[in-house]
Order: sequence, then structure tokens, then C-alpha cells
Amino acid sequence: MGKDRHGLDMSGVGAEGLRHYERAVDALLFFRPEVAEAAEAALTVEPGAPMTNVLAGYLGLLGTEAGDAAAARERFERLRIAPTRIEPREVAHLTAVQAWLDGDIHRAGAILGEVVATHPQDVLALAVGHQIDFLTGDATRLRDRVGGVLTGWENEDDPHYGPVLGMYAFGLEEASHHDRAEQVGLTAVAAHPHDVWAVHAVVHTYEMRGRFAEGIRFLDARMAHWSHGNYLNVHNWWHYGVFALEADALDRALAVYDAVLHNANSVGAAMELLDASALLWRVYLDGHDEGERWAALADAWAARADGAYYAFNDMHAVMAYVGAGRIADAEAVVRDREAWLAEPHPGVGNHVMTARVGLPVCRALVAFGQGRYAETVDLLAPIRHRLNVFGGSHAQRDAVQKTLVEAALRAERHELARTLLSERIGLRPSSPYNWLKQARLADALGRSGAAALARDRASEHTATITAAWGR
Repeated sequence: MGKDRHGLDMSGVGAEGLRHYERAVDALLFFRPEVAEAAEAALTVEPGAPMTNVLAGYLGLLGTEAGDAAAARERFERLRIAPTRIEPREVAHLTAVQAWLDGDIHRAGAILGEVVATHPQDVLALAVGHQIDFLTGDATRLRDRVGGVLTGWENEDDPHYGPVLGMYAFGLEEASHHDRAEQVGLTAVAAHPHDVWAVHAVVHTYEMRGRFAEGIRFLDARMAHWSHGNYLNVHNWWHYGVFALEADALDRALAVYDAVLHNANSVGAAMELLDASALLWRVYLDGHDEGERWAALADAWAARADGAYYAFNDMHAVMAYVGAGRIADAEAVVRDREAWLAEPHPGVGNHVMTARVGLPVCRALVAFGQGRYAETVDLLAPIRHRLNVFGGSHAQRDAVQKTLVEAALRAERHELARTLLSERIGLRPSSPYNWLKQARLADALGRSGAAALARDRASEHTATITAAWGR
């Protein structure tokens, strides 16, 4: 029986298998592409070891790819554990993988929470549980899962301690502890400049506080560390594009889109298509026609032929279909999910995620694309405070909130629009977007003076952001 770098037992794993396993875990923590090759090497050397199979199972699930999950499930079902005795921690991991493969992502997260309570340095359990909290939109657990293990890490010089802080920073940010999140995230980045998840956490703090210029400067200063060669580079470029849109720099945002988010060389992974849809939808809401980009993106989503697997992905596929004017394809997704929900799926987390949020949001996007703005409002307003149920971050789900704002303005639901914009301005008074929408509302109400003042505010904040680029 081997032991990992933190002294945790690894049943049935010899020196070579352990070396590949550790290499895979390192790559997972830093989002490096070699994670798949290293995990496969560990599994090849030790095909009957619990943890090599556990790691492979998790990798088949983390990308929210139904095909990868199905392949992982098939392989997991063939698993025959070689050691006659395995540790309780390993049994828990096997149970967590099986639960998630069966669709019960929430149970998997709960089991992994028990693992790190007794083994705070089980960094695989921590990292996978952290991603589950993100995928299920559970901000409290996203914060506390990591916060609960910190005192179990006595050696802050441990190479894995920095990534743990990066996870904690993101949990703090999603739980709205933005200043503390920035502090912790910067500490993690200082320890490991290539910790792209920590970079991502800090960027989120700037987004949520409306400190867009600082976000741009932060990313620009670290471009060599995050912008390529990792699985998170597309998403961090998405953040850069969102900052550009706040500054009304559509040219910059679309340049990011074309260079990184979606082009002829894109691989069609759900996580990347999601970012492409999310940026282009924000452009669509502002009335810009990006027909060719939408057409290519819709084709990419259609090529996947996804069934009901992860509601958050469904929303972004529907965005692409609506943006491309392919309403029939968007409606087909809605009908398919309606039929799927009509059947019982006990223990499948996506059933609840689709029923409570995913399907209503998809219906609302279709209504918006057909100009039925009042219906969009009626679908989104009742669920706007529970959007977290179908996963993602506050920044990602803001696309839905902005859809509601735009629909309220177009449907002349002025009281709701005033309420929504008041909330947004209160949280991010430096957002040009918020002030421009406030100006539109004032125009609609015949308050020209208030509209002019709001536009002045927007211009002031836009100038601050563009100064970060030296424009």
C-alpha cells in the first residue's frame, strides 16, 4: 500500500502508479491539460486500485459532458478492485463517484464533505467537492467546504496549499465576502502565478464590485500566466470580454470572442461553448446583430445533440439557437426537457435543476427571441432569486438577470425595471451598463433630466475602464 504526499493511504498503488497519480492531481489543481494523460497512465499501471479509478471517474464527470460521463460509467461498472482491503476513505470516494455517475451530484458532494472533515488534506476530495458546489450553485458550501479544512493544513509551504486558498477565494467571492476573497486570492496567486483558478477568483471579485478597470489591469499584468495552455483560459478570456462590454468596447469583446471563445479551431466542449454563448448573448441583448457568429455557434451546439444532462448547459444552447434565429431548434430543446421531466428520475439532481430553473429560463429565452417580452418577464421574475439552483456563478447567471432587465424595459414594466435597476445600482454603482439602462427607463418615463444625468454617470465610469487600456 502506497501513501500520497499527504500521507493518505493508497491501496494497491505502487511507486510508479503513485507518481502518475500525483502528477494528475497536480495537473487537476492547476487546470493543466496533462491531467487526462497522467490519470490514464496511473490507471494503466494500477487498473484495480481504488483511487486510480476514482480519479478517472471524476475526470469523466467534471466537464459536464454527457458522453464522457457515460464512458466513465461504463468503465466504472467493469471495475474489479484488486486489493482485498481498502481504506474507508477510499470506499467513500468510490461511493461518491458512483452516486454522481448515477446522477446524484448532490449526494456525491455530501459524501466528499464527510471525507474532507476527517481527511482535510485529501485534496482530490476537496477539489472535486468544490467543483460540485460550483456546478450546483451552492455558494455557502462553496465557501465552507474549503474554509472547514484550512486549519488542517499545518504546512503553508505545501505545494497544494496555494490551490486550496484559490478555491477558498472563489467560495468567499460567491458567498459575497468580496474583500476577503480578493485578499485570499491574491495570496494564492502570489504563491503560484499559474494558479488560474485563483486568478479567476480574484477576477470575480472585481466583477462583482464593479471594479472593472482593476480587473483589466490585473489580467493584463498576468497575461503570460493565464491566457493559454490551461483548461480555464477560455473562461478567463470570457471575463476579459465581459469587462470590455462594460466599457462599451464591442470591438474588443468580439476580438476576444473570435480569437479564443469560438472559431474554426474550437473543440466544441460544453464549457467553452457555454462561455461563447454567454458573451454573445450579452451583445444580443444590447441589440447588435452577430448573425454569422451565432450561426456557427448554433451549429456547434447542434452537433453535440445533447440530451437532458446539465440544465445550465441547456440554457446556453438555447441562447445560441435564439441568437441564430433558429427558434424551432430552441423550442425542440424545451419540448425535449418537458418530456424528460414528465418521467420520474429519483435521485437525479438535474431533474430538480431543470424543473425549478432550467426549463423556465429556456422558455423565457425563446419568448424573448420571439418578441414576447411580457412573457419573458412573467417567466423570469418569479425565479430570479433562485437561479443558483441550476449552477454557475453570480457573474454567469447575470446574463439571465440582464435578460429580465431588458425584457422589463421592452415590455414597459416600468415598476419592475425600476426595482431591478435600483438593486443593481446599489450593488455596483460604477457599472456603465446599470446607468445606461437607468437612462433608458428615465427616457421611457419622460424624465429627460434624469436620463441625461444617468448617461453622464455611465460616461464617467466608461472613461475609468477605458483608461485601463490607455485609450
